[in-house]
Amino acid sequence: MAACKIQAKDLVRTRRHIQKFYQMRTQLQAVSLRIQTLRSNQQMAEAMKGATRAMGMMNRTMNLPAVSKIMREFERESASMDMKEEMMGDAIDEAMDDEADGIGEEEEGDAILKEVLDEIGVGLNQQLGETPTTNPGAGVAAPAERVAIGEGIGGDASGGGAGAGAGNGGGGGSGGGLSDEAALQARLDSLRKD
Repeated sequence: MAACKIQAKDLVRTRRHIQKFYQMRTQLQAVSLRIQTLRSNQQMAEAMKGATRAMGMMNRTMNLPAVSKIMREFERESASMDMKEEMMGDAIDEAMDDEADGIGEEEEGDAILKEVLDEIGVGLNQQLGETPTTNPGAGVAAPAERVAIGEGIGGDASGGGAGAGAGNGGGGGSGGGLSDEAALQARLDSLRKD
């Protein structure tokens, strides 16, 4: 029985030691956390010290009146440059508008007129005859052979006109007149496209 009492006391003592070990472990963990917190605070203090030193150096080297003077000069020069750029743009626009609206249009119109007159064989200084108001070929029989006036469409125009007149007999005159008008209309259309 004495041995059982000794073992029971030993068990109680062991349980208390285990409980004390758990408490000690918890306290050690708390101390470790405090040490980590202190280390973090120390690192943060060192970082703040470095930042404070850097800010102090910057404040000592920064000349606030000089910086404000530079900013005022920059603003003034920027506004001056904007005004000059706007004035140059307006002057260029006015010059381009005057050039486009004035002589250029007239010269272009003269060039087109000269092209058309050269195409139909009339000079600028030549007097044009009066345009007939009635169809001159309506009451008169056309000759058996006609000679084409224009050149330059589809090879030799005079040979084609003669063949058409001979093949059609009396009706060749009106057919030849229509083809000449169609050729002139085609030339005018091609000049308008250009």
